[in-house]
Amino acid sequence: MMKYKLLVLDVDGTLLNTKREITPRTLAALKKVQMAGVRLMLASGRPTYGLLPLARKLEMGDYGGFILSYNGGQIISATNGEVLFERRISPEMLPYLEKKARKNGFAILTYNENRVVTNDATDLHVINEAYINGMEVDEHEEFSIAVDYPPCKVMLVSDDEDALTGLEAHWKRRLSGVLDVFRTESFFLEVVACGIDKGNALAAIADRIGVKAEEIMAIGNGVADVSMLQTAGLGIAMGNAPDSVKRCADFVTLSNDEDGVAEAVERAILEEVHQGEIPLDVLNRQAHTTLMGTLGIQYTFASSDRVEATMPVDQRTRQPFGILHGGASLALAETVAGLGSMVACQPDETVVGMQVSGNHISSAHEGDTVRAVATAVHLGRSSHVWNVDIFTSTGKLVSSVRVVNSVTKRK
Repeated sequence: MMKYKLLVLDVDGTLLNTKREITPRTLAALKKVQMAGVRLMLASGRPTYGLLPLARKLEMGDYGGFILSYNGGQIISATNGEVLFERRISPEMLPYLEKKARKNGFAILTYNENRVVTNDATDLHVINEAYINGMEVDEHEEFSIAVDYPPCKVMLVSDDEDALTGLEAHWKRRLSGVLDVFRTESFFLEVVACGIDKGNALAAIADRIGVKAEEIMAIGNGVADVSMLQTAGLGIAMGNAPDSVKRCADFVTLSNDEDGVAEAVERAILEEVHQGEIPLDVLNRQAHTTLMGTLGIQYTFASSDRVEATMPVDQRTRQPFGILHGGASLALAETVAGLGSMVACQPDETVVGMQVSGNHISSAHEGDTVRAVATAVHLGRSSHVWNVDIFTSTGKLVSSVRVVNSVTKRK
């Protein structure tokens, strides 16, 4: 069984490099870890809307992942958008927050669906916040009147660090027990509901889905990540994190420009998957959106040198005159050989199909279910060769297929 069931990732400075990209190596590692049965959670100060494109890129909806946004103010299911946890600021507090912003000459902002709502659409930090989240800027001179709903988070914005620091210290005393305030950037002072941080929100959702603290692995780089690093059974700081964050982690990985997330995941999770049990139920469930799902292919056994799967002979896989289509047989062969190579390769390697050739020996008729058995012929450093035999339900050999996969290091 997998040691970790939930992998929690900060986004900016952790999942994303300095170009705000998910690198190919990190993307491949995170897709593979989900295939192994580990669910992902993105944990960020960003609004939910700004995290959805990343969740889609990672295919988290297919694997039951989660989005923790607003530094813990909200958690939703990446599969269906259901709100699983939420704490908001009372609208009654907004006039007070706006008054303090005006007095100090700060911009103030919050979020509403795909819009950043602010009193200053010309502020460069406000503009950048909208840009990185793919949102529009909605300016209102009377901020607290325009925001007629309870927001998950409010931010005050200024390049005057001393003034923000002073207001932060004042509010920590004045608003204690009512709202929480903290700095996430030198120019941002964040305000959230009392008791909200990534760690508390993570603990709440873990209890709801039945995941123990020791089954959680978390990776982050900022001060706002410390609570979740300490909540998780394994807390990992990025190489680009400040020393204060590194001291709170169990160990430190490489920086976000050196594939630190992939490095940590490969070592802590994928090396275990390489030797461990393959969660076939997870692979079969998530395959409904793939060719494998379209053809009705189901894995039935998997190890590092043998993989088996079944496929029905029906309207999806038969020729017009009622027997199994040769192309479907080749697709079945590539499916089992591909999984075998993924299991057999090292955590820092990826697999690409190179060649498939088959001999069709006899027919399988509509209504039957064929079984593919893939056995490893050669598992080398740069290529894997598999022999795949396909049988009818009565054991008659239908096809014998040779599949060659290329093995390359992730960049």
